[in-house]
Amino acid sequence: MLKESDIIDALKTVFDPEIPVNVYDLGLIYKIDIESNGKVNLQMTLTNPNCPVADELPAKVAEAVQHVQGVSKAHVELVFDPPWSKDNMSDGAMLELGLF
Repeated sequence: MLKESDIIDALKTVFDPEIPVNVYDLGLIYKIDIESNGKVNLQMTLTNPNCPVADELPAKVAEAVQHVQGVSKAHVELVFDPPWSKDNMSDGAMLELGLF
């Protein structure tokens, strides 16, 4: 049985190349939807719509999720509403970046 925690674990292996924190703890993942057939749909954003890795980072997210056992397909939709802010970050990410 595919669990959201398995998807989250995979997401935590993908790091924003400009910020040394994983995409999940950065708060870039807005939605995780797991279908009964194993397809995983994600909504994610970027810290900035003009981010230089806008093409690369969603592909890395999809690839990481695709490797989770039980996932038949991973689809990532890039969204910018609501805009990302540092309030989306986990406490651990804030601490790691010295924002506390």
